[in-house]
Amino acid sequence: MQQKVALRVIVCLLGLVVMCHCDCFIQELVIKDLNNPPKGCVDKDGKQHAFGSEWVKDCYDCSCSQDGMSCCNKIPDPDTVDIPTDCELVVNKEACSAKVVLKSDKTKECSTL
Repeated sequence: MQQKVALRVIVCLLGLVVMCHCDCFIQELVIKDLNNPPKGCVDKDGKQHAFGSEWVKDCYDCSCSQDGMSCCNKIPDPDTVDIPTDCELVVNKEACSAKVVLKSDKTKECSTL
């Protein structure tokens, strides 16, 4: 059963990485006490999130399931995006967004491969 779950998670993550060119990670749910199972996931700040919940933290889209917590960066990694030489990636961390624009005119977007 664990292998099926792990395979499903890996396939989903690969799909997300291909679709959004983003950095993702999974934190498996750790059960320390079988008599007192966790009621959700705990993020890096120690905040508890209920199973089935979704949230955004530091430009990461995160979700909590009974398998654990998964998060994907909303901002693409510049090393995974094919950017034409006359263009550059402009990141807006406040809006958690990025776009590829002409170096010579940042008001005009470029198309990426």
